[in-house]
Amino acid sequence: MQYGDYIGNVTRLAVELANTGTLDQHGELVAAFFAEHEITPPPGGDYGELPDLVSTALAQAVDGAAPEAVHRLLRDYPPEMHLSDHDGLGGWHIHFSRNGTPAKRWVGQLIAAKLAMVVAGDPAVTLGRCAAAGCGNYFVDQSRNRTRRFCSNACASRTTVAAHRARAAKNS
Repeated sequence: MQYGDYIGNVTRLAVELANTGTLDQHGELVAAFFAEHEITPPPGGDYGELPDLVSTALAQAVDGAAPEAVHRLLRDYPPEMHLSDHDGLGGWHIHFSRNGTPAKRWVGQLIAAKLAMVVAGDPAVTLGRCAAAGCGNYFVDQSRNRTRRFCSNACASRTTVAAHRARAAKNS
């Protein structure tokens, strides 16, 4: 896996946590991350205040505001930087939390470090907020030209249908 993909995957965890308030333990990405890093999900999927803090950090990043929430994440969940080759492929990569750390702390440390990289301009990841009326969910845009506007195909389709109906009503 390329390191940019790893940053993107962790940023997707941040987006999921902000959009839903928890992490889907049955989702492929979360399950793989937790199993690979020996993380036990918190009881009832409760991450306390972390989802709200991550949501604020994403909003500030997308809006180009001062990254105060990322600063707070770094202060409240200071990353523990170290090298790991846990995947057995012989390639070292940087980790920001120790395997087996309690889930809330592990997620907070990982997200704090990766969002700091994104806010500092890491070119591998672009964040966005859904352009669909009434949605407001965040997404990670790693498309080639970074022009994604919607969090899902459902939001894109709903917007397209609404625009079509508005044009049809105007022309009738």
